[in-house]
Amino acid sequence: MNPAISNLAIMLIMMQVSKKLNFEDPNVVFYVRAAFVTATLFTLGVYFYTKSIINRKNDLTTLKFVTPPNAMAGETEEKLEVTTVKDYDLKQVEAAIKGVYTSLAMMAFMHLYMKYTNPLVMQSISPVKSALESNIVQIHVFGKAASGDLKRPFKAASMFGGFGGQDTVKTDKHSIEQAEKAGNGGVKQE
Repeated sequence: MNPAISNLAIMLIMMQVSKKLNFEDPNVVFYVRAAFVTATLFTLGVYFYTKSIINRKNDLTTLKFVTPPNAMAGETEEKLEVTTVKDYDLKQVEAAIKGVYTSLAMMAFMHLYMKYTNPLVMQSISPVKSALESNIVQIHVFGKAASGDLKRPFKAASMFGGFGGQDTVKTDKHSIEQAEKAGNGGVKQE
């Protein structure tokens, strides 16, 4: 099933579930909080376990790709990235962990300061689903081959269900050679 469609289905189901819950009852609020904390800890556990597998494998295969310019940072030219599979994978896991912490901070603000409890219901399911469907977890925890959609560098999913538009990472030999000749990047990222 397409992850975007399953996310939408889960969101609609969880919205219906949250409408049925009595958030005035302290026991209900306690169980919703417990479910949220458990889901967050499980998600972090999956990512930290994945990180330990990556470190254990220690795959030092060189990975070269050309990244599009980041207009937000004022970049105008493509940049050659040279890294190892291990470093790339660790960077992906760190970004995922940072996302969990950001979500945790937002939920804490919304629940503790603004007194919203409904978002905790949704956030008890979607982070776990996202973690288990993430490319890096699929490769390292579930042992899937790093080919097709799981080929590094990973394609960024667009908001509309497809994969990245014209700002995609290039891995073809010609693009890499052009970036090497132009001298744009090519320094190994540590």
